[in-house]
Amino acid sequence: MNAIIPVAGRGTRLRPHTHTQPKVLMNVAGKPILAHILDELGSLGIDEITFVVGYLAEQVEEFVRERYPFRARFVYQDEALGNGHAIYLAREHLTGPTLIVFGDTIVEGDLRGAIRMPQSAIGVHRVDNPRAFGVVEVDGDGFVRRLWEKPEQPPAGLSYIPDLAVVGVYVIQEPAPFRAALEEMVAQRRTARGEYWLADALQIFIDRGARLRTFPVQHWYDCGTPEALLRANHALLENTPPPREIPGTSVIPPSSIAESAVVLGSVIGPYVTIAEGAHVVNSVLRESIVNAHARVERVVLEESIIGENATVKGRQVRINIGDSSEIELA
Repeated sequence: MNAIIPVAGRGTRLRPHTHTQPKVLMNVAGKPILAHILDELGSLGIDEITFVVGYLAEQVEEFVRERYPFRARFVYQDEALGNGHAIYLAREHLTGPTLIVFGDTIVEGDLRGAIRMPQSAIGVHRVDNPRAFGVVEVDGDGFVRRLWEKPEQPPAGLSYIPDLAVVGVYVIQEPAPFRAALEEMVAQRRTARGEYWLADALQIFIDRGARLRTFPVQHWYDCGTPEALLRANHALLENTPPPREIPGTSVIPPSSIAESAVVLGSVIGPYVTIAEGAHVVNSVLRESIVNAHARVERVVLEESIIGENATVKGRQVRINIGDSSEIELA
């Protein structure tokens, strides 16, 4: 089985970090978002991947080629015309069963079982706020009947908004009719809010006779905002090995500290990621991410993200304070 991963987004909600770094290379729980995805695909035996790239494409290509043995192809999306358009651009590589995974979403589910299904399939998760997601309606046999992208009102014919959210993982077992559906979507200019949505191509795919099952995804982490990135870091660190011990520093698990990171005289954790080449000195960090080659000195940080090569320094003070006193340091 092959895979297609769209990674062309500009990550505007993660600025200023994404001014100089692709969103998919942001660090979370010890490695870049894209590495979480590619490590999982490698365990499934997938060895050929098409990446749909755009903004800062050269960084993505360099990362993949240096670290992974996949046969990698890179297709360029020059205009941000939506996830459906991204897959449309890669349609010539839909030559066999194909797994589609959005590049900014880390999922935990039975992907191995999904790719063994005889029919095409779509990963779903039940949510409380379906208006914020693409959602599906299924029939009594468990096949998808309709898809909608972030419906504001109950779709025609329904008195409710379905609460099965689409989480950005798709298994296409019939590449030729799906390729035709993508081409029909673009030929008919089926857009919403100026973008082509993959949900519309999948709906054409179904309307032309394809059978699309759902499979459950237990957890998925959309890493598109600073808050979401920190939530993903928190959740994923729960499953990581204990961090290494560092003399003179208290490391509170779960945390992840790269072997090449230098940490001196600090309190780290819980839920902290420190990437390769970072320096943390005389600081206290909780619920935070320090990206590669950043430097943090003499500060207390919580729920913070420090970008690559950034420097954060505080003031060092010495206090001799007596009983029943109060002091405020600005």
